[in-house]
Amino acid sequence: MTIRVVLVDDEELIRVGLRLILGSQPGIEVVGELADGTGAAALVRDTGADVVLMDLRMPGTDGIRATAEVVAAAPDARVIILTTFDMDENVLDSLRAGASGFLVKDTPRAELITAIRVVADGNALLTPRATRHLLAEFLRVAPREPRRPLSTPLTGRELEVLTLLARGRSNAEIAADLTVSEHTVKTHVGSILAKLGLRDRVQAVIHAYEQGIVSPAG
Repeated sequence: MTIRVVLVDDEELIRVGLRLILGSQPGIEVVGELADGTGAAALVRDTGADVVLMDLRMPGTDGIRATAEVVAAAPDARVIILTTFDMDENVLDSLRAGASGFLVKDTPRAELITAIRVVADGNALLTPRATRHLLAEFLRVAPREPRRPLSTPLTGRELEVLTLLARGRSNAEIAADLTVSEHTVKTHVGSILAKLGLRDRVQAVIHAYEQGIVSPAG
């Protein structure tokens, strides 16, 4: 199956470079591009794009707002944020808006291709440890008031899995911690995402931090 990609970046040279790189890869097709986020949602919906490479900082509609609009208009599409700095303070807001991960613009070609395939397959791009590091750093700098719910649709075991996931544990590590199979952990993660209406592991981690289930300090 061909992965359809939309490019959204205000720098023409970046778009040209990405188009050339992706155009040479089997199973990947660039189906559209824009110089800012205005109209990105409509373009993704009309082209049936699977993945959007979205610049974070653009004139007009920036990457955060455009990501939220894309996610609302095309729930099956996945957004990868492109940023100049790997610790850009706006990355967390883009993840809250629905992005499935982020890449710095000087990411090697092979990693870029892998990232597109990973996200197109429905997985979050950030590794568990990278997710924990990113969220802990940003939430420590600008913490939000925890909104611990009075009740939750999750079972006790699912809360355990979510807590370990939010602390940066991989599925294999969670399985070892809970003395269950990795398949069982994957089933629990899928159930957590479905019950909470979340898109991927990144969104689950953000939910855990914002609801006070875990804290940046651990």
